[in-house]
Amino acid sequence: MTIEINQINQQFSTAPQVSAEDIAEIAKLGFKTIINNRPDYEGGDAQPASASLKAAAEAAGLAYFYIPVIPNNIQADEVAAFAQTFSVATKPVLGFCRTGNRAGKLFQLAQASA
Repeated sequence: MTIEINQINQQFSTAPQVSAEDIAEIAKLGFKTIINNRPDYEGGDAQPASASLKAAAEAAGLAYFYIPVIPNNIQADEVAAFAQTFSVATKPVLGFCRTGNRAGKLFQLAQASA
């Protein structure tokens, strides 16, 4: 599988929805942390649940955080949670959601609030 990665800077990149099968490739690419910004089952039952992604990430030696955000409705507390998580996360970090846009927007807002 090839994951579509959008590098924002040396420390942060985004991706669309990942699967448990993608986690090994994410680790091989050098990422150390994954931040999931997509609420469970937003895309229906076919979307992998955060718990299964967390298990796969931890099995691959990656840190995993779940900060679900509703599309087009990013709240200040979610930005703060993302900023706090990113500040302590081992870099580089891969953030994902359905398309990668929410993850990128959260990163931008967190950087602007710092």
